[in-house]
Amino acid sequence: MVGAHVFDNVFAPRAAYAEFKTTGVWPDRTVLMLENRRGVSKGSINELGQFQTSEVMGLEAHVKDVARFKGGWGFFGFDGETPARQIPYAAACYSCHQAHAAADTTFVQFYPTLLPIATKLGTLSPAYVAESKLAPDK
Repeated sequence: MVGAHVFDNVFAPRAAYAEFKTTGVWPDRTVLMLENRRGVSKGSINELGQFQTSEVMGLEAHVKDVARFKGGWGFFGFDGETPARQIPYAAACYSCHQAHAAADTTFVQFYPTLLPIATKLGTLSPAYVAESKLAPDK
């Protein structure tokens, strides 16, 4: 859907989140679920902002298993009722996560509760740090 607005919801197990808060990295065997929902505006009383709808546009699992996956993480896409399949390593998502993710090849820079933790614990990736220095202050 070209030009569609999407809300990303990421779900992490409570124990994995607790360890991330302590160490700044996700523990091995963490499964992060990424749910993409369609975003719309001007619904009900909302006339200015955007909100997410019940339409799920995508569902992925990001699985950390350093013994199993190249780079430590495997990405899986869901398509309806069929079992999830691993997204091939040649897909752009792997190289993008390596090049731009703030901590542990995850995009914690987009989650205001996680970025300060990784910053404080010194687990930001050197690539992200260099990239963020180029970004204009907002």
